[in-house]
Amino acid sequence: MHARSIALAAVLVGISALAVGPHLHAQQPLDDLRALAEQGDAEAQHNLGIMYVDGRGVSQDYPEAVRWWRLAADQGVAGAQHNLGLMYANGQGVPQNYVEAHMWFNLAAAQSSGENRDRYVKARDDLAERMTAEQLAEAQRRALDRPSKRGAASIKIVNVACVTSSACWG
Repeated sequence: MHARSIALAAVLVGISALAVGPHLHAQQPLDDLRALAEQGDAEAQHNLGIMYVDGRGVSQDYPEAVRWWRLAADQGVAGAQHNLGLMYANGQGVPQNYVEAHMWFNLAAAQSSGENRDRYVKARDDLAERMTAEQLAEAQRRALDRPSKRGAASIKIVNVACVTSSACWG
């Protein structure tokens, strides 16, 4: 179990290189980025979260990274949803909570494609191996109940419990 936590932490450290939004505002002064984030710019919020988790241009502050990622995630930024999943899975900046982590991984995977989707699905499925059937059901319920700002009609939440349980087989 400790090795998996280390692996998830390694992925989290790699986020800064992989999960930066397409409209990275890194060339702008921190005050400008913060102003955009405070005005509701989801990509600025996502990127500010990355800066706080990495301690890039600011003091490292996991709770502050979580705060900005939650704002971006609530606007449907898949990278921020994935990052929140990692924080909940590892208990960084928030109490460890596998149900919340799985929900965020599931939401990120549901609206992504290609390599990003594969990475989000792997994170979700690796975490699912450590969860009970009840925890999985609760995580899926939360993901289904959560409104999406981006592509709500196209979101498909995978029922992991049916993949890992014989109860779903005819």
